[in-house]
Order: sequence, then C-alpha cells, then structure tokens
Amino acid sequence: MSKSVFCIAKTTGQAENIVGRLQSSGFAASEISILMPDTGGVHDFGHVKTSKAPEGATAGATTGGVAGGILGLLAGIGALAIPGVGPLIAAGPIMAALSGAAVGATTGGIVGGLIGLGIPEIEAKQYEEKLKTGNYLISAHAEDSDQIERAKKVFKDAGAEDIATASEAAVPAR
Repeated sequence: MSKSVFCIAKTTGQAENIVGRLQSSGFAASEISILMPDTGGVHDFGHVKTSKAPEGATAGATTGGVAGGILGLLAGIGALAIPGVGPLIAAGPIMAALSGAAVGATTGGIVGGLIGLGIPEIEAKQYEEKLKTGNYLISAHAEDSDQIERAKKVFKDAGAEDIATASEAAVPAR
C-alpha cells in the first residue's frame, strides 16, 4: 500500500525549499501536495485560476493569476474556504481529497479530508491547528521505504516540524 509522508513548514520560503528538494530527489510534482493559508493579495508563487463545487464542508473559490515560482508547478492548485479554518490554497492530491467526497459531512473540514487521505484523526486535528496559525502542510506520496526515507530526510534537512507517515486511503472517484 502506498504511503504519504507529511510535515509542517512555517514560511513560504521553507515550503518552497522543501518542494524544490523533493523534486530534486526524484518526486514528481504530481506526488507532492501542499495546503497553506490564503492570506489574500499577491503570492510569491504561481497558481492557475480554478473553481471547485465540492460536496462536504468546503466551498469553491478562485485563485488569481499566474505569477511563476516552484509551488505554481504543482498539480491542481485551487482555493478552498473551510468553515472554522478560513481560506486555504491547496495543490496536488490533497486538493482532490479536500474538495471532493473525502470531506464527509460528519467530520468535515480539513480533519475529514486528512482522515480521508489516511492520516489518523489526532494528527489531522494537530495539522488543522497548525494551518489555522499560518503554517503550511506538505506531503509526498511514496511507493516504497526508500521514497519514505528520502522524503523524511528532505523534511528534516529543511527544518520541517511534525513529520509523520500515513498509509494512503483511496479517494473515491467522482
């Protein structure tokens, strides 16, 4: 079964550094996810205009413009408004989980989406609290123990916090 390795970055610069290092160590952009607060205004990374109409606890929104940058190269960047957390920008597989059926009405919000990705509930709640305070959640999809160790090393070398591994749950097709 596939796994994801997660961490918390405190700044945009640290997040970009981690994503760049993951790509340099062999992770494809489609294997990297990031979830970050959308503080409004102009960002130092690129994203494409997108809109989602998810079921569950998220509401569709748009992100503006293409500004370039390493985070802008990730797949499926879009904005989400999550009740209790506020506006977020997501990219990669985590975007599908948070905007799709993985966010259930019972658990809802980020916690429901992260549980849908295979993260234990207690860790999902901790990640949600970190996001509320302006931190960035980054994950890398790993197929084997070598990839898991490479991702953990990238996270540790970049000074990331709350590094964890979770078995991935299947995200239902829409």
